Amino acid sequence: MESIYAALLLHKASKDITEANIEKILKAAGVDADKAQLTKLVAGLKETNIEDIISSAAAAPVMAAPAASGTSAGSALKEEKKKEKEEEEEEEPTGIGSLF
Repeated sequence: MESIYAALLLHKASKDITEANIEKILKAAGVDADKAQLTKLVAGLKETNIEDIISSAAAAPVMAAPAASGTSAGSALKEEKKKEKEEEEEEEPTGIGSLF
């Protein structure tokens, strides 16, 4: 993923997208570069128009996250805590605590 960001950075800076340039950016960021991945990325980007990809991604509709079915996450958490509390109450006390 980092190599894609590096390629986009090079594109934005109007620099050549080469394996060496991407590797320099990744090293500057402290990321180990995978040579095989860089080779595939550069080969794939040679035949693509990055501006077209960026504009089509920006124009793509964004779908809303689906609503939780039944209960919300907050109420599910409350329900779980309630069950835990009931289980604790069901346990029979042992030792000196059982005398009180």
